[in-house]
Formats: sequence, C-alpha cells, structure tokens
Amino acid sequence: MLKTRQNFVMITTNIVVIFLLVFLTRSIIPEVNAHRAYSDIFTLVTVVAIFLAVTLLLHKISGDLIEYLQADMTKQGVNPILSDFSKALRFCYSLDDFKEIIGSILEERGDCAVLYIDNDKNYVLYNSPNKLTTKKDVMLTLQMNFNSMHKNGFYFIGNNFGLVDKQKNARGFFLVYEQQHFYVFCRYTKLFDEALFKPLFDEFSSFSRRVATIGGLSEIAELSSEWQQLAETQRSFLPPQMPTIKHLKLAAYYRPLVNVSGDYYTVLPISPSKTLLMLGDVSGKGLAAALVMGLVMNTVKILEDKDDLPNMIRAVDKAIKGMKLQDKYTVLFLGIVDTDKMTIRYINASMSDPIVISKSPDGYKIKPLTSNCSLVGIIELDDLTVAEQKLFRGDVILMASDGVSEVMNDEGIELGTTKLYQNTIKSSATKGPKEFIDDVVKLILTYNGGKKLRDDVTMLVAKVEG
Repeated sequence: MLKTRQNFVMITTNIVVIFLLVFLTRSIIPEVNAHRAYSDIFTLVTVVAIFLAVTLLLHKISGDLIEYLQADMTKQGVNPILSDFSKALRFCYSLDDFKEIIGSILEERGDCAVLYIDNDKNYVLYNSPNKLTTKKDVMLTLQMNFNSMHKNGFYFIGNNFGLVDKQKNARGFFLVYEQQHFYVFCRYTKLFDEALFKPLFDEFSSFSRRVATIGGLSEIAELSSEWQQLAETQRSFLPPQMPTIKHLKLAAYYRPLVNVSGDYYTVLPISPSKTLLMLGDVSGKGLAAALVMGLVMNTVKILEDKDDLPNMIRAVDKAIKGMKLQDKYTVLFLGIVDTDKMTIRYINASMSDPIVISKSPDGYKIKPLTSNCSLVGIIELDDLTVAEQKLFRGDVILMASDGVSEVMNDEGIELGTTKLYQNTIKSSATKGPKEFIDDVVKLILTYNGGKKLRDDVTMLVAKVEG
C-alpha cells in the first residue's frame, strides 16, 4: 500500500515535469522571441534555468509528501488492525491474554481467521470458529507445507495454502518462532504495509518467550520438592554480576528468607551516561510472590523505551493485574542516573528506604528519595510524576527492601529508626559500594543478635564517581 502511494507520487511528479518541459518548449520560448529578439543561447539558458528550478521544487514537494505517507502509514486503511494487534501483544502474558486480543482485534475488527499451533507437540492452541480454519483438509495442507524446518520469521500464504514470494499474491501470512506457528488468513493481506510484519514478529517472539518463562515457573511451583530449582530459576532473573559503567560503581546484596523471594533488583544501562536502577518487593512470600517477581523483571527488560519511567510503571501495573492474583502487588523504586547531567530522575512507588548519602561541609547528610507513587498492581494509579534530584561526585545511592530497616533488636526497636544505622551508613559512604554493603550486612546481623531474620534482605548501592 505504501509503495503504491510512493510510486503514484513519483509518477505524478515525473508527468508534471514532462508536461512542464513540453509547455516551456511549445509556449514560453515562442512567446519570449515574439516580443523581443534574443539569441538562441540566451533563450535556451533561461528556459533550462526555469525548468531546473521548478523541477527541484516539485521533487522537494514529492519527497515531503512521501515522508508524510510513511509517518501516516499505520493510521490509514487496514494498517491499524495489524499495528494495534502488535501493540496489544506486547502486554500479553498468557494464552488467555493472547486469545482475547485475537478475538477483539483480528477476528472482530479485521474479520480474520486465525490458527495457532504448537508444532512440537502437534497441538492446536487456538482455532477461530471459522469454516476455513476448522476444515481438516486445510489443517492437513498447512501441516504438510509448513513443518518444523521453517526458520523463525514471517511468511506469506497463497490461495492454495502454500508459500508465495510476493505480498500482492497473498491471502494470509504466518509467523514462526521456534515450534510455534501462528497463521492469519484475511482477504486483504496485500493491503498491509510490509513494514508492519517485522515488528509484529518481534512482539510474537517476545510473547512466546514470556509464556515459556512463566509456564516454566508455574510447573516448578506445582512440585513442592522442586523449591531449590524454583529458587535457581528466580535468581536467573537477577543480574549475575554488576555491569561496568563509567563514573558509576555498583554492588548488590540478596538474601531471601526462604528459597524463593519477592525481592528483586536490576541494573540496565540505557546509554553511556544513563543507567536504570530498579529495586522492589512483592507482597507476601512463597510461590505467588516469586511468579510476580519474575513477571515484573521480564516486563521491565522487554520495554524498549527505558527512559520513560511512567510508562514502565504502568506496564508493570497492567502485567500484575493481568495475573488476577487479587492480593498481589509490588512496591518498587525506578531511578535513572545521568552521569553527564549529574542527576537522578525517579519514581518511588511506596518504597520506604531509598536515599542519597551526600557529602557536605558538616559531614555526610542523608537525602530521602521520597515516595511519589502508590502501590503497583492492585489499585488504580493516579497521574504519575517523575522527581529529580541533583547528584554530586562521591554521592552514594542506597536502595533497600524493608528487610533492612525493619530488623529488630531484643527490645523490639527497628534498626532503621536508630542513630546507629544512620551513623553507620554515613561513615561507610567513604568506601566503595561492596564495602558499604558489607558494613550494613554486618550491622544487621549484629543488631539482630544472631537470631533468624524475619524478612528478605536486598540492597542495591550505586556510587557516583568523577
């Protein structure tokens, strides 16, 4: 469709240019010579100059029009059906989610017939209530034509349910990721702009990986004897080691109360100067908390624009609510450290402990990164605002779960309320992040009196360097 419009613009431009040439030759030149005798060379140069100027102007206009058509590509004709489906697929976390957007977008809006097959298990995952996709001969033909040998990608299907090279001859298309085959049959496949298929395949691939990951966790969770395997799977979501980032040193500590935990953290470089820091805690303990933790981590990792903190919070909120676990939610801190601008932009979704420890003439001071967002995943979110705080060389950013501040001594006094805790983190701010964490962990164990901890303990520390 887009190529057709582009070709039309170019052809129209060329026709106008030819018409202009004929017009100048047949009308302007004789008219000029009739009023005043000029040399042939002067007349020719004048006409060529006019011709080139108008030609350049026309090509500039056609170029601008083509750019407009490209920008408007997904807003015209049938394209919104495919682009909206691709966008909705980004927030699908189960087969039920997938079926819902198939029905509401492809079937209802697009009048498409859909067939979704696990080719490895030879099992139909979804079949539209349509005569075409329920016919045995159609299923058999597809199975014969499209076996497990097909590489990952998107393909066009012809009238005889075989592959066709050109989109204009297609009556449908299908996506292949590993052994998952997703067939879409529609009469107007040729009208879709081909540029939409690659993003759609990318989203389908991400969806397939998400479902496999969540399914793997669920299967493990059903077997009580496999808690250790679940814990190892959960740990795989956490960074195996801290990335090396210019002007920023990092360290983390993770100690679950039991094998599995609702605590999580990650560090994701966005650009050479921007780094995303995240630490959070899912409500409750056990298998459900571990599942939500994995879902949150995966949601954040797959989002393309990690500079958009409000969108990231809303995506996590939608993902948790989509699991329909009723009592599960998360508190979390998302911050972007910019070592060029020396700032931290953040949204604190009800985390109690994130702080910046900053050196001043009177010694180190503690600056809280206060909460500016409600719980995520259980209530409606208000308008989200991003806070910003200035950073200085030597500043220490501490993010910690409440398992740190709520450790109690024999008198029942929480560590986070004591001068001992404040003095320890101030005096340790001169050290590197790893040594800083070691000091805090030592304080926790000492303050607790050697008793068993009552909560998960997780910390992420970043130190700004010159």
